[in-house]
Amino acid sequence: MNGMGSFDWDLDQGIFDLDEAGLQVFDLRPEEFNRSPDALVLRITPEEGDRIDRELRRAVQSGRRSYGGYFQVTRRDGVKQWTHTQGTILRDDQGYAHRVVGIIRDATDELTHSPPADISFVPAGDGGGAGADAAAGAASAVGPGPPSRRFSSVVGRTTEALSHAVTVDDVIAVLTGAGGVERFGADGLTLSLVDGATMKFVASSGDLLLDVPPFEPVRLIESLPLADSVLTQQPRFFGDTDELGRRFPLARPFADRIGMDACAFLPLIAQARALGGLALFYRDRNSFSREDRELCVALAGILAQSLQRAILFDQEREFATGLQSAMLPRRLPRFEGAEIAVRYHAASSGREVGGDWYDVVALPQGRVGLVVGDVQGHDTHAAAVMGQLRIALRAYAAEGHPPSTVLARASRFLAELDTERFATCAYAQVDLATGALWTARAGHLGPLIRHTDGRTGWPNVRGGLPLGLATSLDIQEFPETRLDLVPGETLVFCTDGLVEERAGDITIGMEALAEAVHTGPQRAEELADHLADTLWQRWGSSDDVALLILRRSPDPGTTRAPRIHQYVHQADPEGLAEARLALRQALTAWHMAELADDIEVAAGELLVNVLLHTEGGAVLTLEVLPEPVRRVRLSVQDRSSVWPRRRSPGEAATSGRGLLMIDALSETWGVEPRGDGKAVWCEFGPEESEAGPDGHQEQADDRDGPEERSDPAGPAGPAPKGEPGRVGGAFTA
Repeated sequence: MNGMGSFDWDLDQGIFDLDEAGLQVFDLRPEEFNRSPDALVLRITPEEGDRIDRELRRAVQSGRRSYGGYFQVTRRDGVKQWTHTQGTILRDDQGYAHRVVGIIRDATDELTHSPPADISFVPAGDGGGAGADAAAGAASAVGPGPPSRRFSSVVGRTTEALSHAVTVDDVIAVLTGAGGVERFGADGLTLSLVDGATMKFVASSGDLLLDVPPFEPVRLIESLPLADSVLTQQPRFFGDTDELGRRFPLARPFADRIGMDACAFLPLIAQARALGGLALFYRDRNSFSREDRELCVALAGILAQSLQRAILFDQEREFATGLQSAMLPRRLPRFEGAEIAVRYHAASSGREVGGDWYDVVALPQGRVGLVVGDVQGHDTHAAAVMGQLRIALRAYAAEGHPPSTVLARASRFLAELDTERFATCAYAQVDLATGALWTARAGHLGPLIRHTDGRTGWPNVRGGLPLGLATSLDIQEFPETRLDLVPGETLVFCTDGLVEERAGDITIGMEALAEAVHTGPQRAEELADHLADTLWQRWGSSDDVALLILRRSPDPGTTRAPRIHQYVHQADPEGLAEARLALRQALTAWHMAELADDIEVAAGELLVNVLLHTEGGAVLTLEVLPEPVRRVRLSVQDRSSVWPRRRSPGEAATSGRGLLMIDALSETWGVEPRGDGKAVWCEFGPEESEAGPDGHQEQADDRDGPEERSDPAGPAGPAPKGEPGRVGGAFTA
């Protein structure tokens, strides 16, 4: 398991038990091993064997409780393998060493590039190096039990359980989880950690402590048994509560309350420093044999090594995540007309800081820049590169350059740094006044968009190579894609940690994200929380995640003049049907359902014309005009500057009658410029709006039709319903 095995060496009988994983470390077959240390000479040179014997003898004679060190094993194919061992020396009441238990592991990857200067065996925690400490913590745990075989079994099972423990919470989970108390043969346990002059209880488990409230921190005073054990660094065993009461009167009421019959208090010592203490409580027990005491002492020593490593990990992780957090923007600018939410999630595995980042930049002319990126690697170097790249990219964006230029300059900047790292990145500029969005990506995921009707989709955003790599290969092309974000739509950018699982298909994660966005709340902050709760543990546990959400503020109009917006992407086959459904639902809600059929037909004609004859999608707007006689205006906006023109289709023509239908169905229609494109609009109202001397017909006659305009850049007037010479042509863009 993870290249790590355990051993149990009976010094009195000369029996050396090695589990299956240990045999693999030594590259021995079961039939080649006869439970004798001499069998290891098949893989260890005589010189290495003499050195191991000499250093172990020195550790035993010096009275040390543990030892650790590196040596080389010659595998079956002749390859030299660095190997590390960590052992706990068990002694009897007279201090005589009679047993050694510990772990053995393959340390080749650890030492291939930087072998230790001194590979001799050393006391555990007193110079064995980071590898020694890591090995001790990763796989050492012993519980009380019967001799020999069961001893080895308990060692192996607990070693396996603790080998996965990385943080202090992981170690606690091993002690308090399923089978935790049973490993020690106890009916209850408490774990405490030393914090200055105070002892804090961090865990308790077992039947004896079910009704006991959480323990409050206590001062390290010798009048309490566990504190005394920690202060003196000596284990305490009590076969009955009377003995405990005579020695520690303050502990007697607690013993009577939980109904225990025996107890053991064990110091957790690493590098000659007490980290905390472990208390074990028993029913129906009145003594501790020598074997029981030895196992408890071994357990405490090995557990202490696990805790030491976990405490160091938590400290390093806190520092790393603090460094990463300091490099991300602390405050985001606020923009009228948009909600913005960001989240950052550090990987739950590994202590390394990552290179994921996000940024929001205020741009000239009321635009906003959105950045999400990921520097290659998960270490402090990746974080340092990320910090420099983020500042540079922010500066390029703030100068007002288009996305393609921003990414090209950022790529050159990264290539000129003294690093071999590359970075993926997605950058977008959004004009909140018009909803126009320009985006480009460098080896990164494009945005996910949630439409106003709840549909989600990944637009086809063209991309280039990752930053740095693009410059090295002299392919600095980052094509831009133009999208439109209508009021109420949401844009989601993220790094791959949110959608990618190791050895999994990224499309599964992308579908899960799309579904979570579809079912999530509308507001940006609430949606960010929803995605964190839904996907962090499923997809974001093994990698860092940066998440950025922008929602353009909805534009519902007023109670008297409601309004809806819908964007239909050119490559979205469901968009037309969804748009028609949205129109009908809105009209029904506005108590104007009688207009739904005509408006649906008109919308279909206008939308199809845009999708077939222009380069992009269409923005559909439906609104009620607050006039004395209420009318409904349908508007379809595109990005083409070419205005509609009339054609005269023959009787057999299958197209060219779009304007005929629009003119026949609507009260009036027209064309007007919108930004870099145009909008074709038409209005609908009740039948009685045509009657009367001051009716709509008279107003329409005062306007010019689109074909009568001499200025193609100006707005085309309406084509009044039923006017001769105004119908019979169709339009294309």
